[in-house]
Amino acid sequence: MATTYDFDTPVDRYGTDCIKFDFAVERKHPIDTLSYWVADMDFRTAPEILDALRARIDHGIFGYTNIKPHYFEAVRLWMLRHYDYAVERRWLVETPGVVFALGTAIHAFTQPGEAIVVQTPVYYPFSSTIRASGRKVVPSPLVWESDGWHCDFDDFEKKIADSGARLFLLCNPHNPGGKSWKREELLRLGEICLRHGVTVVSDEIHADFTWGANRHTCFATLSDALADIAVVCTSPSKSFNLAGLQVSNIFIRNEKLRAAFRAARDATGYDEPHALGLVACEAAYAKGERWLREAKSYINENLNRAVAFLSRKADPRIRALKPEATYLLWIDLRAVGLPDAELNALLSEKAKLWLDAGTMFGEEGAGFVRMNAACPWSYLEQGLRRLDETIRGVQ
Repeated sequence: MATTYDFDTPVDRYGTDCIKFDFAVERKHPIDTLSYWVADMDFRTAPEILDALRARIDHGIFGYTNIKPHYFEAVRLWMLRHYDYAVERRWLVETPGVVFALGTAIHAFTQPGEAIVVQTPVYYPFSSTIRASGRKVVPSPLVWESDGWHCDFDDFEKKIADSGARLFLLCNPHNPGGKSWKREELLRLGEICLRHGVTVVSDEIHADFTWGANRHTCFATLSDALADIAVVCTSPSKSFNLAGLQVSNIFIRNEKLRAAFRAARDATGYDEPHALGLVACEAAYAKGERWLREAKSYINENLNRAVAFLSRKADPRIRALKPEATYLLWIDLRAVGLPDAELNALLSEKAKLWLDAGTMFGEEGAGFVRMNAACPWSYLEQGLRRLDETIRGVQ
């Protein structure tokens, strides 16, 4: 496919105060570490977005800003076109990020000491935000099999029933395991939540990244009944590399849930959204489709090449499946046989790789690491070769 945009040329991110590169030493990694941990891309965002931002910057005034109909229309059409999700303006509650929205939902729908169910291993702010809010994390572990992660529905229902949980944080698609939830799986989860009076907060920030025959299913599109218990968290940040511009669109159809969520958000003191975040989001959804299509094609090839390298050329103790969704590789190093502390120290100090340790996502992540593939192939290949060389040295 002919390409319009350049994803192959490395972009130097050092000196921009980015947490991915500029904080290695502060976080106890060697200064010459290769960094693949946090889930942002090493690509410049779409030129169409940059043009919109430049025009706004040239205006020179960055006062209080809010949503107008043209912004919502761009968001509405994106959700409808990509996920058959017909959203209404009154459902939208803007927040500065999806993790902020998770914390808001926790405070809106639960009381201190109450239980909240998550499916581990899961994106670590799920659990840390629950604990920081004085609530109890109730894990319903996913089951790792030869083809990836699967849900134990009996355990899921038992954990809800036994804990009395009234809130479930769903990672859809699932991070870190790269699971693209099938419609029938989401329906089973939803039916259990309906039976037990559980509100579902669906984090769909990675929705635009599914691979092969996998297709993202928005939780709120499953049925009217499930839409009525859903808080759907969306953002252009992963898709267009905009995380630092702090913009997320949260959709809540149920009026009572929406009022509670708004009240909890307002209690934080948050008011108007980020002026440049609004500009970037609107431009992304209105003009960024071709850029995203090409970025996905490039990342898809990265994932294919990475999995091929690990399965055919690397130490056989390194195992990885291509994810069904997300741009994150979930790499199985359990066959190396090292305790997690020793394994992670080896990767940091000898391989000089900054990866996310699997245990950050829950005890089910022991022996795994997460590696970001949204970068130029030349950079990803360096990391894969360092990983292979280092593991080969372990007897």
